[in-house]
Amino acid sequence: MNRDPRRSKTEFNKLHKRLRRQVGQAIVDFDMIREGERIMVCLSGGKDSYAMLDILQSLQRSAPVNFELIAVHMDQKQPGYPPEILPAYLDKQNIEYHILEKDTYSVVKSVIPEGKTTCGLCSRLRRGTLYGFAESIGATRIALGHHRDDIVETLFLNMFFGGSLKAMPPKLLSDDGKNVVIRPMAYCKEADLERYAQAMEFPIIPCNLCGSQDNLQRQAIKKMLLDWERQYPGRTETIFKAIGNVSPSQLADRELFDFLSLNAAEPVAAADFSRINAVNL
Repeated sequence: MNRDPRRSKTEFNKLHKRLRRQVGQAIVDFDMIREGERIMVCLSGGKDSYAMLDILQSLQRSAPVNFELIAVHMDQKQPGYPPEILPAYLDKQNIEYHILEKDTYSVVKSVIPEGKTTCGLCSRLRRGTLYGFAESIGATRIALGHHRDDIVETLFLNMFFGGSLKAMPPKLLSDDGKNVVIRPMAYCKEADLERYAQAMEFPIIPCNLCGSQDNLQRQAIKKMLLDWERQYPGRTETIFKAIGNVSPSQLADRELFDFLSLNAAEPVAAADFSRINAVNL
């Protein structure tokens, strides 16, 4: 049975409005974009970064502030990488863009033993190149396509495998203080972005060209969260809200809360009670 095209269009419009609203709200809540900002939008070729660029372009046309968008993609010379896909797409978008070519694949493969996950080193090398390029083109913000589910997954990755309570902040100052990183899709659900990418027919470039994506810790965390969500719908959203509702005094970080100075009030002396009662009488 064919779906009613009018219903499909209505559902897509609702989805688009919801994503626009969520991105706009994140921008406002974390002061991500101001008048005159020059935003470097990092495109991986995956569904999330395509959606981020598309929604930011949509907001750009109606936002009360003026800002520029520059799309930047990094060709890391992975085997099977299709170099023609992103330029062909971006040529139609009426946007300034740059394709950076850097063979980080060979570097990673020479350092990481066969069979081990390369994603950590790969992302660090990619990040270093992109940060440097942002400075060279005068970008005032670097936009990354991480969404709500990425943030929650990172929280559990750090808890289970790193022994730390941290996730991905919607806005971040780089270690060298030269770049401000923003995640405009911090409020967006991955399932919504998947539906949006399918409807828009983005030309997806697979992320597993290096063959290192199997059995990742993140995949295990993702499965755990999906199982929880099936059993308790809304749990992922509740966990995400918890990230923004922290009570330092209820944790155990001595740098975050001054436990050493925490003492009960001194009891009032008996003579003082007598004086207070006498005054009251």
